[in-house]
Amino acid sequence: MRRTRVLTAVLALAAGLLTGGPPALAAAPPDRPAAAADAPARSALAADTYTWKNARIDGGGFVPGIVFNRSERNLAYARTDIGGAYRWQEQTKSWTPLLDSVGWDDWGHTGVVSLASDPVDPDRVYAAAGTYTNDWDPNNGAVLRSADRGASWRKADLPFKLGGNMPGRGMGERLAVDPHRNSVLYLGAPSGKGLWRSTDSGASWSKVTAFPNPGTYVQDPSDTSGYASDNQGIVWVTFDESTGTPGSATRTIYVGVADTENAVYRSTDAGATWARVAGQPTGQLAHKGVLDAENGHLYLAYSDKGGPYDGGKGRLWRYTTATGAWTDISPVAEADTYYGFSGLTVDRQNPGTLMATAYSSWWPDTQIFRSTDSGATWTRAWDYSSYPNRANRYTMDVSSVPWLTWGANPSPPEQTPKLGWMTEALEIDPFDPDRMMYGTGATVYGTENLTNWDRDTTFTITPMVRGLEETAVNDLVSPPSGAPLLSGLLDIGGFRHTDLTKVPSMMFTQPNFTATTSLDFAESHPNTVVRAGDLDSGPHIAFSTDNGANWFAGTDPSGVSGGGTVAAGADGSRFVWSPRGAGVHHTTGFGTSWSASSGIPEGAVVESDRVDPKTFYGFRSGKFYVSTDGGATFTASPATGLPSGDSVRFKALPGAKGDIWLAGGESGGTYGLWHSTNGGQSFTELQGVDEADTVGFGKAAPGASYQTVFTSAKIDGVRGIFRSTDQGRSWTRINDDAHQWGWTGAAITGDPRVYGRVYVATNGRGIVYGDTSDTGGGDDGGGGTDPDPDPEPTGACKVTYEITNQWSDGFQAQVQVTNTGPDAWKGWSLTWSFTDGQRVSQLWNGVHAQSGPAVTVRNADWNGTVAAGSSVGFGFTGSRSATNTEPAAFALDGRACTVA
Repeated sequence: MRRTRVLTAVLALAAGLLTGGPPALAAAPPDRPAAAADAPARSALAADTYTWKNARIDGGGFVPGIVFNRSERNLAYARTDIGGAYRWQEQTKSWTPLLDSVGWDDWGHTGVVSLASDPVDPDRVYAAAGTYTNDWDPNNGAVLRSADRGASWRKADLPFKLGGNMPGRGMGERLAVDPHRNSVLYLGAPSGKGLWRSTDSGASWSKVTAFPNPGTYVQDPSDTSGYASDNQGIVWVTFDESTGTPGSATRTIYVGVADTENAVYRSTDAGATWARVAGQPTGQLAHKGVLDAENGHLYLAYSDKGGPYDGGKGRLWRYTTATGAWTDISPVAEADTYYGFSGLTVDRQNPGTLMATAYSSWWPDTQIFRSTDSGATWTRAWDYSSYPNRANRYTMDVSSVPWLTWGANPSPPEQTPKLGWMTEALEIDPFDPDRMMYGTGATVYGTENLTNWDRDTTFTITPMVRGLEETAVNDLVSPPSGAPLLSGLLDIGGFRHTDLTKVPSMMFTQPNFTATTSLDFAESHPNTVVRAGDLDSGPHIAFSTDNGANWFAGTDPSGVSGGGTVAAGADGSRFVWSPRGAGVHHTTGFGTSWSASSGIPEGAVVESDRVDPKTFYGFRSGKFYVSTDGGATFTASPATGLPSGDSVRFKALPGAKGDIWLAGGESGGTYGLWHSTNGGQSFTELQGVDEADTVGFGKAAPGASYQTVFTSAKIDGVRGIFRSTDQGRSWTRINDDAHQWGWTGAAITGDPRVYGRVYVATNGRGIVYGDTSDTGGGDDGGGGTDPDPDPEPTGACKVTYEITNQWSDGFQAQVQVTNTGPDAWKGWSLTWSFTDGQRVSQLWNGVHAQSGPAVTVRNADWNGTVAAGSSVGFGFTGSRSATNTEPAAFALDGRACTVA
């Protein structure tokens, strides 16, 4: 989508590595044309109370910092590059998000470049917030301060930008609280802005003019975007607590600078004067500086690059503060490194025990080093027993987040799951030597029996990431049957969410896209699903015939370089695809061959009509396009007054041919929400909608005939997530100021089975879903409405039974059941009998029982509700003899079904 293409063009990066930010958005509402005279009249803006949760994925993005409080046990924080900050909850072993109150206009403050927990007053916590230092983020950074552990915040704006998602974001911490005089804080700035200090607990900041070096290192001076060419600045601040007394400012302070020749500076007079530390190593950057005050050692982790994904050489050094002696304590010779060092921690209960990571080692894995003698000798988390076989000191249990295996089956010495990558955050609990946590590009791992390492017995690593949801979401769809939600994500592709309260077993595979850019399903055959996405090499489109449970790749037309947008015909018989790098194309079947569409420009956004399988729509640069021949030819609509740019999303309403809603625009230009009831030939702009960025539909309100409309918008001057149950005549804001999640402009959809439920795409806080307190509100998220324990569907049914594969003694079949009656089913049970001794051995998307030839299949807990006109499907494998006759009759709770 528009907010991410900028970054993926800079670097094609692997999972968990890089997610972008939304477009520059002005705080003031843009000028907009007057509403059309025939627009429906509106009533006053209303509000509703919603309960908000995450559709669980657990992790999914880079965690560059973990901070334990040094004075209170079990108080820990994690910072993310685009998804805010979190506080650890020991009782539940989970993380609580702290920055959901960041709003649309300040979306950049969801990127946290540093975090500090006050060692004197543990209730106080600080976050240095800002996502980009170039013009991708229009706002300056800020230091957020809290006196209640992040439950609420106050903000001190800074006169420069901060870069929570910039190169070098894993170095640090750049923000630090004086351990003796906690009203004093220091902040290292990027972009040549120097060192800054606050003496009033973060309320105001001033530059430390005596500090001599603002940094010199840039990742790529030739990058004209300003992303990789920014000076990474001052990267960490460390106090020597042995040089102060309570109430007086600490005398000795060390500061790390992004300068390969002058990386470490020191003040011995509480920051009045500064000098380069003599004798220090040169040629590399000091990613971390961690002080063991008891033994008088400053440990430093060096890399030749700023990270978090680059780095080819590195060293570990120990500086003896009393004598000024520097000692190279690296665990391997420099010639043997192909990585930099970064993750660095000291065991506060056992000074002299320290650990470090080879953060940039992707193949075959990251490495973690441990020393119990101040770096004189080291052991490794894993070694080669006999190449390529490995002997690990640890075992990994990712059963709580099973997708961390990536569905991979690598050859040794690679293993799955990996120990990690981008491991710049590594911390031993200062109160518990057995607990260690570290961040990766995809999760937080940890252990609670770390000291087994020193006894030559294995320790166990598990994900410690529950509650920390850090995916950037591109697209969301909620089919009328099957799984309640399918997601398209950056970095980890996307998931089929059969139960919103549980972590999915695996992301979409075959192929694994590095980003899913678009998702769609066939409205009348929701088991047919298509996704398009980005992949360094391989196909950019994939199809599923079982509601996203299993996938197979299509074939790309010539020139495709990225996923773009894709649309499925209403009956699943054809598809239209607008990939990046090639024009719009159409196909019948599952994309084995594509034909170019005519009459529509390259780069258009495409969608399908949800009733007519041959009607497709497109939008590009202010023009709306319509095809009535399956996407072969498009014709520009005569509609006028639409946004002139390409920041537009639109959808067609299920169940109503030609009913289209379009949202989008740009600050300073045409920006709003439009509705067409004639297939896009004309649009009516909705009154009072100042800005709108997404639109989606959900189940109609009780007593209403038209589906509920949802949007992320500014209406009557208020930004938020809105719901309308009367075709846009009136709107209800359903989020509140505590639940804003920064930028929410990528995708939104209601749930066709649960009135009021809405799924919201965020840029770093994962998939948020809300349930209303109104009558008819939602359940616990377990997959839609609960099935009736004694289901009694009414009305007619139609069954399609298809043998999709068979072999000498077995076969696979797919069954689709359609509700052809007037009322929704709330739970269903299908029965049939085999004639040739077939036996069902395994069944998915339902629960089965078999007695002799008689088979009964009931709904799963998430697919019991089937609206009138909708379908539900399941598949199974079974055993057979020489013949395999298809069943001739099916019944739904004793009522005969038509057999297609």
